[in-house]
Amino acid sequence: MIPFLDLNKINARYEAAFQCKLESVLASGWYILGNEVKEFETNFAQYCNSKYCIGVGNGFDALVLILKGYIQLRKLQKGDEVIVPANTYIASILAILEADLIPVLVEPKLETYNINPALIKEKITSKTKAILAVHLYGQLAEMDQINAIAIANDLLVIEDAAQSHGAFFEVESQKSKVESGNTQAYSFYPGKNLGALGDGGAVVTNDEELAKVVSTLRNYGSETKYYTDYIGVNSRLDELQAAFLNVKLAHLDADNEKRRVVARKYLSQINNNKITLPFWDLSSNHVFHLFVIRTKNRAELQAYLLENGIQTVIHYPIPPHKQKALSDWNNLSFPITEQIHNEVLSFPISPVLKEEEVDFIIAVLNKY
Repeated sequence: MIPFLDLNKINARYEAAFQCKLESVLASGWYILGNEVKEFETNFAQYCNSKYCIGVGNGFDALVLILKGYIQLRKLQKGDEVIVPANTYIASILAILEADLIPVLVEPKLETYNINPALIKEKITSKTKAILAVHLYGQLAEMDQINAIAIANDLLVIEDAAQSHGAFFEVESQKSKVESGNTQAYSFYPGKNLGALGDGGAVVTNDEELAKVVSTLRNYGSETKYYTDYIGVNSRLDELQAAFLNVKLAHLDADNEKRRVVARKYLSQINNNKITLPFWDLSSNHVFHLFVIRTKNRAELQAYLLENGIQTVIHYPIPPHKQKALSDWNNLSFPITEQIHNEVLSFPISPVLKEEEVDFIIAVLNKY
């Protein structure tokens, strides 16, 4: 069986370094917001070409704390509308609701699965105050167009970068990692391109005021111990997880390139008119957190692949507006989103996938 994602194999490469970090953290006697968190925050901010990184408990909290931070800074207020792609993972939408803001869903492009900038303008009202762009499956959204719309309408832009660690735009031959002057939320869930061995997340920003507020909010709203400035939460990146992330960050670019090698092979050698392959312009704007195809015969194809020893996953089977938890939205219609959720299927892709496994997957798919 070729597993969809072999986390044991991915992390086994770092076992010796992990053991050293574990011993170091144990010996330090400092287990919350210690030197490993500080070091990772510095390293990841530099990696993202940004000024500030604030480690938090998970990617969901990163989104919520950005939104609540903007509320504290009076750049948002409860009840404001936030534009968000209709086909995103539901965490993006739940974060908006958690901050007492109103999600406004916009259809994606069928080609890229990312929000369609051409459809954003028609959803902007007097209550619209922000756009939450999501870099779904590892491919960057069209931030140049999104930022232009935001500037023209005086809107904040936040980037959900939970699946796009290390993706970057190329501007005048200069590499600029993910950020485009906006604030990003990252997840370090174990299956991410930069994954911890448990939960973790981060807010990355160039906004000094926001960085200070988020840093305070994550720690009970307290900048000085026992003195509470805001109604905050307990959402701090774990010291040991930060230590593991410090080890893995040095290998992220190389691992992303291995993912691209697999993706190039899939794109060039899969030849089956029953399968729609993902769009990629071969730039570095995609880190292939997932390799997602579409097919009209998803259940049949998934069963066929499993019979041939290939594990696949559906990202995601139910669109947000059809979820039971969001029952007030169940009668809404987003045909492109619904088509995507009915047809997508994710193939194995990772930095430890063997060449012979990739060749086998391609051969099995071409026989389908």
